[in-house]
Amino acid sequence: MEPIKNRYEFVMLFDVENGNPNGDPDAGNMPRLDPETSVGIVTDVCIKRKIRNFVEIVKEGEPGYNILIKADKALNTKFTEIYKENGLDLTLKGKNKNPDDVKKAREYACRNYYDVRTFGAVMSTGDDPCGIVRGPVQINFAKSIDPVFAQEITITRQAKTTEERIKTGETEMGKKNIIPYALYRTEGYISAMLANKSTGFSEDDLELLWTAIINMFEHDRSAARGKMCLRKLYIFKHSSVLGNAPAHILFDKIKIKKKEGVSSPRNFADYSIRVDDVMPEGVTLINKL
Repeated sequence: MEPIKNRYEFVMLFDVENGNPNGDPDAGNMPRLDPETSVGIVTDVCIKRKIRNFVEIVKEGEPGYNILIKADKALNTKFTEIYKENGLDLTLKGKNKNPDDVKKAREYACRNYYDVRTFGAVMSTGDDPCGIVRGPVQINFAKSIDPVFAQEITITRQAKTTEERIKTGETEMGKKNIIPYALYRTEGYISAMLANKSTGFSEDDLELLWTAIINMFEHDRSAARGKMCLRKLYIFKHSSVLGNAPAHILFDKIKIKKKEGVSSPRNFADYSIRVDDVMPEGVTLINKL
């Protein structure tokens, strides 16, 4: 596969309507918030999970597109399977492993697992470590454009869980956490240098990443998450491997704010987006969505 030759940065805008985009287990699964500003947060882990899930759906069974980070079996078991698949030494354990075997296992993981090739992975645990891979694609936490108002909605359930509860005749109550509406923004980075030196992330992998980002909510529907949509995907393509401008300068080219007269946004049309399309030399702006 042809390795990528350009550095990229990108900006994603997505929104949620009457849903919980990323529950916080430390706060009773309420939507994640910055406690000082009440700005909503969606973690990078949450976003990458949706990308992984989409790739697994569309590339199921295709060599080179397996997903390492998923809840099917223990990671250390997968690392041992890599050693067996490549005929590497299983007698030495942990830190006593032959460095050449660890390198071969790491290279195999990059070739066979899309998420390792893309996001990297810590695979240095267990008896059969496969090393550490620093991924070329990194994504920041998403933050809402405005403070969000998280609500705890009381719901009722007709179907009782036990015979004893049926005898009481009482309606069972539950809770559901939602945000009426919020628009989120996150930024990402793609290093061609790391792709070429470390993982082999290719042009085909890049196109799959864009497709996965655009469709990451389409196969992730649930009552808890409500209506989630990717609204915009802006890509900054550099003409070189190392890049032609600092990332923060490019990110500042995109400004989002509430339209005049809107106090409580309830849909995407309540926001205006201003894009400064005058790019530094060697940088091209691509409006992917």
